[in-house]
Amino acid sequence: MNLFRTFAPSKQLIKMRKTFNLLLILAGVLALFTACNDYETYGDKKEKERNAINDFISKEGITVISENDFHKYGDVTDEEKNEFVYMNNSGVYMQIVRKGCGTPIQDGESTTLLVRFVEFCLMDTLNVYNDYSPYDPDYMSVSRNGNTYTASFTQGQWCSTYGSGSTAMTSVPAGLLVPFPYINVGRPRTEDDEIAKVRLIVPHTQGHTMASSYVYPYYYEITFQRQIDL
Repeated sequence: MNLFRTFAPSKQLIKMRKTFNLLLILAGVLALFTACNDYETYGDKKEKERNAINDFISKEGITVISENDFHKYGDVTDEEKNEFVYMNNSGVYMQIVRKGCGTPIQDGESTTLLVRFVEFCLMDTLNVYNDYSPYDPDYMSVSRNGNTYTASFTQGQWCSTYGSGSTAMTSVPAGLLVPFPYINVGRPRTEDDEIAKVRLIVPHTQGHTMASSYVYPYYYEITFQRQIDL
């Protein structure tokens, strides 16, 4: 009797193995397909951003006007109609609540502004603000050269959040510079004088590093006034 007889698998066992191997292959393909579907392209993120902006505009009852109409009516928006102008070059939506007292920033001028703001993300629960204390504004250094404005936050909440400390100079994103050609920045001298106030919807391309990294749009309410009046 041969005690070392070679084991021969049955046809049923071979069929079961084939079925099992096929299931393994199908599971691998399904996992790969799912992983591909979970990956978001830049285009996917931009579409989500556009949807978030449109949803916000609809929810808040915002009336969007063209840049041509904005200029036609004297570079103003009607707050009672909740008008925001869509700025073609930047994609920023802007509402001028108050043009402000004083004068615009002049060509060749550099000045320091006191800035108070509320910021919240339209696609997350992130929010930053410094409007809780009238004695603790952010400081923004602004320069104008022709039609080009550059600015940095030099002190305050913005530096603490997006810089390396409360006194670390931090570049101001382009979207926050959009209002400057259309507002005055001064200091109130009479009871009727008011400082400039704007509302903005800023897409990621015009926002800070977090906005551009995550493709998130942000909403702002901002006031501007000069540190020292002219």
